[in-house]
Amino acid sequence: MDRITLVGGTQLKGSIPISGAKNSALKLQAASLLTREPLVLTNMPELADTRFMIELLEQLGVTCFWPKGSGRLSMHAEDLTSTIAPYDLVRKMRATFNVLGPLLARVGHATVSLPGGCAIGARPVDLHLKAFEAMGADIVIEGGYVKAAALRGLKGAKIVFPFVSVGATEHAMLAATLAKGETVLENAAREPEISDIANCLLAMGAKIEGIGTSTLRIQGVDELKGTTWSVIPDRIEAGSYACCVAAAGG
Repeated sequence: MDRITLVGGTQLKGSIPISGAKNSALKLQAASLLTREPLVLTNMPELADTRFMIELLEQLGVTCFWPKGSGRLSMHAEDLTSTIAPYDLVRKMRATFNVLGPLLARVGHATVSLPGGCAIGARPVDLHLKAFEAMGADIVIEGGYVKAAALRGLKGAKIVFPFVSVGATEHAMLAATLAKGETVLENAAREPEISDIANCLLAMGAKIEGIGTSTLRIQGVDELKGTTWSVIPDRIEAGSYACCVAAAGG
């Protein structure tokens, strides 16, 4: 497509559904690795990224069922067949790195490629790895891969982020749900998507306090159960339509 032509002068009006938030949906997909029971997500956005995450989950042994156009994704990680997320999959989308924490928490070890195969960049993952190390994981970076192990299980820890990081907050929270003891995340991000993920984890049996604040307290549990959860609507999409209506009248 070389050009988009807009002919103005018409008011915009009507009602439209807002798609599920991609930034919440992708992390909720990773959360399916935390339980042996089915996790069903509704209001799932039909995107290349969410479909691509399914490819990775299926390689790890997750059974996924998502009829096209249904907006309803079922994921069942009863028996994981692999704990390796290869470069060919992780390099295409940064969010796939978020399978590391759930695999580490549930199985005790994981090997996941660094996003893009590089340890440094504008959006590094060092805060993610430091959080897991604080929770007792042994981490080695070798050949562009993160090799993490916590064979006796992750343990609770106090983690103070030096700056606010949405990705690190989400990732540490996912892993902490199955850690032994209490994990405290200080200077945590407070985006609505984080609250959506936390509330889904609560429905799965997690124990999380301080949702929506900069301090999250997570009491680890032995296991999580399945649930059905509706992905929060995408605030960027909603805001975009609102701006269009404001500009065109209606």
